[in-house]
Amino acid sequence: MSEQDVLRMSRREIKRLKIIHDVLDGRIKQVEAAVLLNLSDRQIRRIVAVVESEGEKGVIHKSRGRSSNRKIKESIKQKVLRLYQKKYEGFGAVLFSEKLEMDGIDIRDETLRKWLLEAGLWQRQRRRRSHRQWRRRRECFGEMIQMDGSHRWLEDRGPELVLMGYIDDATGNVFARFYDYEGTLPAMDSFKRYVSHYGLPMSVYVDRHTTYKSTKKFCEELEEERPLSQFERALKELGVEVIHAYSPQAKGRIERLFGVLQDRLVKEMRLEGIKTKDEANVFLEKYWPRFNKRFRVCAANSTDVHVRLNGCNLDRYLCIKTERTLAKDNTISHNGKLYQIQAHTKSKTVIVEERCDGSVHIVSNSHTLKFLEITDRPSKSSFILGQHSTCV
Repeated sequence: MSEQDVLRMSRREIKRLKIIHDVLDGRIKQVEAAVLLNLSDRQIRRIVAVVESEGEKGVIHKSRGRSSNRKIKESIKQKVLRLYQKKYEGFGAVLFSEKLEMDGIDIRDETLRKWLLEAGLWQRQRRRRSHRQWRRRRECFGEMIQMDGSHRWLEDRGPELVLMGYIDDATGNVFARFYDYEGTLPAMDSFKRYVSHYGLPMSVYVDRHTTYKSTKKFCEELEEERPLSQFERALKELGVEVIHAYSPQAKGRIERLFGVLQDRLVKEMRLEGIKTKDEANVFLEKYWPRFNKRFRVCAANSTDVHVRLNGCNLDRYLCIKTERTLAKDNTISHNGKLYQIQAHTKSKTVIVEERCDGSVHIVSNSHTLKFLEITDRPSKSSFILGQHSTCV
Protein backbone atom coordinates (compact mmCIF):
# COMPACT_ATOMS: atom_id res chain seq x y z
CA MET A 1 0.00 0.00 0.00
CA SER A 2 1.48 3.33 -1.07
CA GLU A 3 1.60 6.49 1.03
CA GLN A 4 -0.99 8.05 -1.28
CA ASP A 5 -3.51 5.31 -0.42
CA VAL A 6 -3.35 6.10 3.32
CA LEU A 7 -6.06 8.46 4.64
CA ARG A 8 -5.01 10.55 7.62
CA MET A 9 -8.02 11.63 9.68
CA SER A 10 -8.53 13.52 12.89
CA ARG A 11 -10.64 12.06 15.69
CA ARG A 12 -13.41 14.43 14.75
CA GLU A 13 -13.39 13.17 11.16
CA ILE A 14 -13.34 9.50 12.27
CA LYS A 15 -16.39 10.17 14.44
CA ARG A 16 -18.13 11.93 11.54
CA LEU A 17 -17.36 9.03 9.15
CA LYS A 18 -18.81 6.49 11.64
CA ILE A 19 -22.09 8.43 11.89
CA ILE A 20 -22.32 8.86 8.09
CA HIS A 21 -21.83 5.07 7.61
CA ASP A 22 -24.66 4.47 10.10
CA VAL A 23 -26.88 6.77 8.00
CA LEU A 24 -25.92 4.98 4.76
CA ASP A 25 -26.60 1.56 6.36
CA GLY A 26 -29.99 2.72 7.59
CA ARG A 27 -29.21 2.34 11.31
CA ILE A 28 -29.99 6.01 12.07
CA LYS A 29 -31.83 8.77 10.25
CA GLN A 30 -30.26 11.91 8.82
CA VAL A 31 -32.12 14.05 11.37
CA GLU A 32 -30.59 12.03 14.23
CA ALA A 33 -27.12 12.28 12.65
CA ALA A 34 -27.49 16.08 12.46
CA VAL A 35 -28.13 16.20 16.22
CA LEU A 36 -25.18 13.88 17.02
CA LEU A 37 -22.72 15.89 14.87
CA ASN A 38 -24.22 19.28 15.75
CA LEU A 39 -24.80 20.04 12.06
CA SER A 40 -27.82 21.11 10.03
CA ASP A 41 -29.94 18.64 7.99
CA ARG A 42 -28.65 20.26 4.81
CA GLN A 43 -24.98 19.72 5.81
CA ILE A 44 -25.68 16.05 6.62
CA ARG A 45 -27.31 15.49 3.21
CA ARG A 46 -24.32 17.12 1.49
CA ILE A 47 -21.75 14.99 3.39
CA VAL A 48 -23.74 11.79 2.75
CA ALA A 49 -23.82 12.56 -0.98
CA VAL A 50 -20.07 13.25 -1.09
CA VAL A 51 -19.21 10.02 0.80
CA GLU A 52 -21.46 8.02 -1.56
CA SER A 53 -19.64 9.43 -4.62
CA GLU A 54 -16.04 9.82 -3.34
CA GLY A 55 -15.82 7.26 -0.55
CA GLU A 56 -14.37 7.78 2.92
CA LYS A 57 -12.22 10.76 1.90
CA GLY A 58 -15.45 12.71 1.47
CA VAL A 59 -15.39 13.63 5.18
CA ILE A 60 -11.93 15.23 4.87
CA HIS A 61 -11.89 18.99 4.37
CA LYS A 62 -10.96 19.93 0.81
CA SER A 63 -8.49 22.63 1.93
CA ARG A 64 -6.27 20.20 3.87
CA GLY A 65 -2.66 20.36 2.67
CA ARG A 66 -3.25 23.57 0.75
CA SER A 67 -1.87 26.95 1.65
CA SER A 68 -4.39 29.39 3.10
CA ASN A 69 -5.68 32.08 0.77
CA ARG A 70 -4.84 34.55 3.56
CA LYS A 71 -1.25 33.36 3.99
CA ILE A 72 1.29 36.18 3.77
CA LYS A 73 3.92 35.74 1.10
CA GLU A 74 7.35 34.58 2.25
CA SER A 75 8.97 37.58 0.52
CA ILE A 76 6.90 39.99 2.66
CA LYS A 77 7.80 38.05 5.81
CA GLN A 78 11.52 38.26 5.05
CA LYS A 79 11.20 41.97 4.22
CA VAL A 80 9.54 42.61 7.58
CA LEU A 81 12.20 40.66 9.49
CA ARG A 82 14.99 42.57 7.74
CA LEU A 83 13.26 45.86 8.56
CA TYR A 84 13.01 44.81 12.22
CA GLN A 85 16.74 44.01 12.43
CA LYS A 86 17.75 47.19 10.63
CA LYS A 87 15.38 49.80 12.15
CA TYR A 88 13.13 48.42 14.89
CA GLU A 89 15.36 46.08 16.86
CA GLY A 90 14.10 45.61 20.42
CA PHE A 91 10.54 46.75 19.62
CA GLY A 92 7.69 44.66 21.00
CA ALA A 93 5.22 43.06 18.59
CA VAL A 94 2.43 45.56 19.32
CA LEU A 95 4.59 48.67 18.83
CA PHE A 96 6.27 47.07 15.79
CA SER A 97 2.83 46.42 14.28
CA GLU A 98 1.87 50.09 14.78
CA LYS A 99 5.08 51.27 13.11
CA LEU A 100 4.58 48.93 10.14
CA GLU A 101 1.04 50.23 9.71
CA MET A 102 2.47 53.77 9.45
CA ASP A 103 4.80 52.40 6.73
CA GLY A 104 1.82 50.93 4.85
CA ILE A 105 2.30 47.29 5.97
CA ASP A 106 -0.72 45.86 7.81
CA ILE A 107 0.21 42.75 9.81
CA ARG A 108 -1.36 41.66 13.11
CA ASP A 109 0.85 41.81 16.19
CA GLU A 110 0.26 38.08 16.96
CA THR A 111 1.63 37.16 13.52
CA LEU A 112 4.65 39.40 14.07
CA ARG A 113 5.27 37.92 17.53
CA LYS A 114 5.22 34.41 16.01
CA TRP A 115 7.68 35.43 13.26
CA LEU A 116 10.05 37.12 15.72
CA LEU A 117 10.03 34.12 18.05
CA GLU A 118 10.70 31.72 15.17
CA ALA A 119 13.60 33.89 13.94
CA GLY A 120 15.08 34.15 17.45
CA LEU A 121 14.72 37.95 17.43
CA TRP A 122 12.42 38.10 20.44
CA GLN A 123 11.91 36.22 23.69
CA ARG A 124 8.78 36.00 25.79
CA GLN A 125 9.14 38.00 28.98
CA ARG A 126 7.45 36.32 31.91
CA ARG A 127 6.70 38.76 34.69
CA ARG A 128 6.21 37.58 38.20
CA ARG A 129 2.96 38.98 39.52
CA SER A 130 3.21 40.40 43.02
CA HIS A 131 0.27 40.29 45.41
CA ARG A 132 -1.35 43.64 46.01
CA GLN A 133 -4.78 44.86 46.98
CA TRP A 134 -6.84 46.26 44.13
CA ARG A 135 -7.94 49.89 44.42
CA ARG A 136 -10.88 51.30 42.51
CA ARG A 137 -10.16 54.19 40.16
CA ARG A 138 -11.41 57.64 41.11
CA GLU A 139 -14.65 58.45 39.31
CA CYS A 140 -14.04 61.89 37.76
CA PHE A 141 -11.36 63.34 35.50
CA GLY A 142 -9.23 65.62 37.69
CA GLU A 143 -10.29 64.08 41.01
CA MET A 144 -6.75 62.78 41.60
CA ILE A 145 -3.58 62.77 39.53
CA GLN A 146 -0.48 60.70 40.26
CA MET A 147 2.83 62.51 39.81
CA ASP A 148 6.45 61.33 39.78
CA GLY A 149 9.83 61.69 38.06
CA SER A 150 11.68 59.05 36.03
CA HIS A 151 15.27 59.02 34.72
CA ARG A 152 17.31 57.85 31.68
CA TRP A 153 15.47 58.57 28.42
CA LEU A 154 17.97 59.52 25.71
CA GLU A 155 20.11 56.37 26.04
CA ASP A 156 23.68 57.33 25.03
CA ARG A 157 22.70 60.16 22.65
CA GLY A 158 22.35 62.97 25.17
CA PRO A 159 22.18 64.05 28.83
CA GLU A 160 20.39 62.06 31.52
CA LEU A 161 17.03 63.82 31.62
CA VAL A 162 14.16 63.45 34.09
CA LEU A 163 10.59 63.04 32.86
CA MET A 164 8.14 64.72 35.25
CA GLY A 165 5.02 62.68 34.56
CA TYR A 166 1.33 63.04 35.44
CA ILE A 167 -1.44 60.45 34.99
CA ASP A 168 -5.08 60.98 35.82
CA ASP A 169 -6.40 58.24 38.10
CA ALA A 170 -9.88 58.09 36.55
CA THR A 171 -9.00 58.15 32.83
CA GLY A 172 -5.29 57.35 32.50
CA ASN A 173 -4.80 60.66 30.66
CA VAL A 174 -1.06 61.45 30.55
CA PHE A 175 0.92 64.69 30.63
CA ALA A 176 4.71 65.05 31.08
CA ARG A 177 7.75 67.19 30.34
CA PHE A 178 11.53 66.71 30.42
CA TYR A 179 13.83 68.51 32.90
CA ASP A 180 17.50 68.38 33.84
CA TYR A 181 16.79 67.08 37.36
CA GLU A 182 13.97 66.15 39.72
CA GLY A 183 13.56 68.99 42.20
CA THR A 184 11.25 71.68 43.52
CA LEU A 185 11.40 74.11 40.58
CA PRO A 186 10.95 71.39 37.89
CA ALA A 187 8.02 70.00 39.90
CA MET A 188 6.46 73.45 40.15
CA ASP A 189 7.07 74.33 36.50
CA SER A 190 5.58 71.04 35.27
CA PHE A 191 2.58 71.45 37.58
CA LYS A 192 2.06 74.99 36.29
CA ARG A 193 2.03 73.66 32.71
CA TYR A 194 -0.44 70.93 33.67
CA VAL A 195 -2.76 73.48 35.34
CA SER A 196 -2.51 75.84 32.36
CA HIS A 197 -3.61 72.99 30.10
CA TYR A 198 -6.27 71.21 32.19
CA GLY A 199 -6.94 73.27 35.34
CA LEU A 200 -6.34 72.58 39.05
CA PRO A 201 -6.93 68.95 40.09
CA MET A 202 -8.61 68.11 43.38
CA SER A 203 -5.60 66.18 44.72
CA VAL A 204 -2.08 65.08 43.78
CA TYR A 205 -0.69 61.66 44.73
CA VAL A 206 3.13 61.70 45.16
CA ASP A 207 5.84 59.70 46.92
CA ARG A 208 7.92 60.82 49.91
CA HIS A 209 10.77 62.32 47.88
CA THR A 210 12.23 65.42 49.56
CA THR A 211 10.79 67.53 46.75
CA TYR A 212 7.27 66.64 47.82
CA LYS A 213 7.61 66.03 51.58
CA SER A 214 9.68 68.01 54.10
CA THR A 215 12.30 66.11 56.11
CA LYS A 216 12.37 68.66 58.94
CA LYS A 217 11.72 67.12 62.35
CA PHE A 218 8.78 68.21 64.51
CA CYS A 219 7.19 67.07 67.76
CA GLU A 220 3.61 65.84 67.60
CA GLU A 221 3.38 65.79 71.40
CA LEU A 222 3.88 69.55 71.48
CA GLU A 223 1.13 69.83 68.83
CA GLU A 224 3.49 71.41 66.35
CA GLU A 225 2.31 71.70 62.78
CA ARG A 226 4.09 69.38 60.39
CA PRO A 227 6.56 71.45 58.31
CA LEU A 228 5.67 71.62 54.63
CA SER A 229 7.97 71.35 51.66
CA GLN A 230 7.89 74.26 49.21
CA PHE A 231 5.82 72.11 46.83
CA GLU A 232 3.31 71.19 49.55
CA ARG A 233 3.07 74.83 50.63
CA ALA A 234 2.38 75.99 47.06
CA LEU A 235 -0.37 73.40 46.49
CA LYS A 236 -1.93 74.15 49.87
CA GLU A 237 -2.15 77.82 48.89
CA LEU A 238 -3.84 76.77 45.64
CA GLY A 239 -6.29 74.53 47.52
CA VAL A 240 -4.95 71.22 46.15
CA GLU A 241 -4.65 68.25 48.52
CA VAL A 242 -1.27 66.46 48.57
CA ILE A 243 -1.43 62.71 49.31
CA HIS A 244 1.81 60.82 50.05
CA ALA A 245 2.34 57.20 49.03
CA TYR A 246 4.22 54.92 51.41
CA SER A 247 5.49 52.46 48.75
CA PRO A 248 6.07 52.29 44.98
CA GLN A 249 3.22 49.76 44.75
CA ALA A 250 0.79 52.31 46.22
CA LYS A 251 1.29 54.56 43.19
CA GLY A 252 1.25 51.66 40.75
CA ARG A 253 -0.49 53.57 37.96
CA ILE A 254 2.35 56.07 37.46
CA GLU A 255 4.95 53.30 37.90
CA ARG A 256 3.30 51.19 35.19
CA LEU A 257 3.07 54.28 32.97
CA PHE A 258 6.84 54.77 33.18
CA GLY A 259 7.28 51.08 32.31
CA VAL A 260 5.21 51.55 29.14
CA LEU A 261 7.02 54.78 28.24
CA GLN A 262 10.46 53.24 28.80
CA ASP A 263 9.45 50.69 26.16
CA ARG A 264 7.65 53.00 23.73
CA LEU A 265 8.82 56.59 24.19
CA VAL A 266 12.54 55.72 24.37
CA LYS A 267 12.29 53.89 21.03
CA GLU A 268 10.16 56.61 19.42
CA MET A 269 12.79 59.23 20.30
CA ARG A 270 15.53 56.90 19.07
CA LEU A 271 13.82 56.76 15.65
CA GLU A 272 13.60 60.57 15.60
CA GLY A 273 17.30 60.92 16.56
CA ILE A 274 16.47 63.20 19.51
CA LYS A 275 19.58 64.31 21.44
CA THR A 276 18.61 67.33 23.56
CA LYS A 277 16.03 68.33 26.16
CA ASP A 278 14.49 70.97 23.88
CA GLU A 279 14.09 68.51 21.01
CA ALA A 280 12.54 65.98 23.38
CA ASN A 281 9.98 68.48 24.73
CA VAL A 282 8.99 69.57 21.23
CA PHE A 283 8.45 65.91 20.34
CA LEU A 284 6.29 65.36 23.46
CA GLU A 285 3.82 68.04 22.37
CA LYS A 286 3.01 65.93 19.29
CA TYR A 287 3.33 62.59 21.08
CA TRP A 288 0.82 62.96 23.96
CA PRO A 289 -2.33 63.42 21.82
CA ARG A 290 -1.52 60.16 19.98
CA PHE A 291 -0.63 58.35 23.19
CA ASN A 292 -3.78 59.44 25.05
CA LYS A 293 -5.99 58.54 22.09
CA ARG A 294 -4.49 55.04 22.19
CA PHE A 295 -4.54 54.38 25.95
CA ARG A 296 -6.99 56.78 27.66
CA VAL A 297 -10.17 55.19 29.10
CA CYS A 298 -13.59 56.63 29.91
CA ALA A 299 -14.15 57.76 33.49
CA ALA A 300 -17.01 56.28 35.52
CA ASN A 301 -18.40 59.82 35.78
CA SER A 302 -18.03 62.11 32.74
CA THR A 303 -17.74 65.25 34.91
CA ASP A 304 -14.43 67.13 34.64
CA VAL A 305 -13.68 68.43 38.15
CA HIS A 306 -10.57 70.43 37.22
CA VAL A 307 -10.88 74.04 38.37
CA ARG A 308 -10.10 76.50 35.57
CA LEU A 309 -8.15 79.56 36.72
CA ASN A 310 -8.90 82.83 34.94
CA GLY A 311 -6.55 85.73 35.58
CA CYS A 312 -4.66 83.94 38.35
CA ASN A 313 -0.91 84.53 38.45
CA LEU A 314 0.36 81.02 39.17
CA ASP A 315 3.93 82.30 39.49
CA ARG A 316 2.98 83.93 42.81
CA TYR A 317 2.20 80.48 44.23
CA LEU A 318 4.48 78.09 42.33
CA CYS A 319 7.80 79.51 43.50
CA ILE A 320 10.27 79.04 46.36
CA LYS A 321 9.38 81.46 49.15
CA THR A 322 11.92 82.43 51.82
CA GLU A 323 11.41 84.90 54.66
CA ARG A 324 14.20 87.44 55.23
CA THR A 325 14.67 90.14 57.90
CA LEU A 326 15.34 93.70 56.81
CA ALA A 327 18.58 95.27 58.10
CA LYS A 328 18.63 98.84 59.41
CA ASP A 329 19.97 100.07 56.05
CA ASN A 330 16.95 98.49 54.31
CA THR A 331 18.95 95.58 52.81
CA ILE A 332 18.54 91.82 52.90
CA SER A 333 20.95 88.98 52.23
CA HIS A 334 19.80 85.95 50.23
CA ASN A 335 21.76 83.08 48.66
CA GLY A 336 25.06 84.96 49.11
CA LYS A 337 23.74 88.12 47.44
CA LEU A 338 22.91 91.51 48.96
CA TYR A 339 19.77 93.37 47.88
CA GLN A 340 18.88 97.02 48.55
CA ILE A 341 15.14 97.55 48.98
CA GLN A 342 14.27 100.80 47.22
CA ALA A 343 10.71 101.14 48.50
CA HIS A 344 9.77 101.99 52.09
CA THR A 345 7.99 99.29 54.08
CA LYS A 346 6.86 99.22 57.70
CA SER A 347 7.32 95.47 57.92
CA LYS A 348 10.51 94.10 59.47
CA THR A 349 10.45 91.05 57.24
CA VAL A 350 9.97 90.41 53.52
CA ILE A 351 9.38 87.33 51.37
CA VAL A 352 11.87 86.45 48.63
CA GLU A 353 10.26 84.56 45.73
CA GLU A 354 12.47 82.48 43.41
CA ARG A 355 10.33 81.71 40.38
CA CYS A 356 10.51 78.94 37.78
CA ASP A 357 11.90 81.27 35.10
CA GLY A 358 14.89 82.12 37.32
CA SER A 359 13.68 85.60 38.30
CA VAL A 360 13.70 86.91 41.90
CA HIS A 361 10.89 88.98 43.44
CA ILE A 362 10.68 90.56 46.90
CA VAL A 363 7.23 90.90 48.43
CA SER A 364 5.90 92.59 51.56
CA ASN A 365 2.22 92.52 52.58
CA SER A 366 1.27 91.15 49.13
CA HIS A 367 3.02 94.10 47.40
CA THR A 368 6.02 93.60 45.14
CA LEU A 369 8.92 95.82 46.18
CA LYS A 370 11.50 97.43 43.94
CA PHE A 371 15.05 96.42 44.77
CA LEU A 372 18.60 96.60 43.48
CA GLU A 373 21.33 93.98 43.78
CA ILE A 374 24.48 95.42 45.38
CA THR A 375 27.40 94.05 43.41
CA ASP A 376 30.24 96.52 44.25
CA ARG A 377 30.40 96.15 48.03
CA PRO A 378 33.99 95.90 49.45
CA SER A 379 35.23 92.53 50.62
CA LYS A 380 36.23 91.83 54.23
CA SER A 381 39.91 91.37 53.36
CA SER A 382 40.17 94.78 51.66
CA PHE A 383 38.46 96.44 54.63
CA ILE A 384 40.91 94.89 57.11
CA LEU A 385 43.89 95.80 54.89
CA GLY A 386 42.77 99.44 54.70
CA GLN A 387 42.27 99.60 58.50
CA HIS A 388 45.77 98.18 59.06
CA SER A 389 47.43 100.74 56.75
CA THR A 390 45.64 103.60 58.54
CA CYS A 391 47.02 102.51 61.91
CA VAL A 392 50.53 102.48 60.52
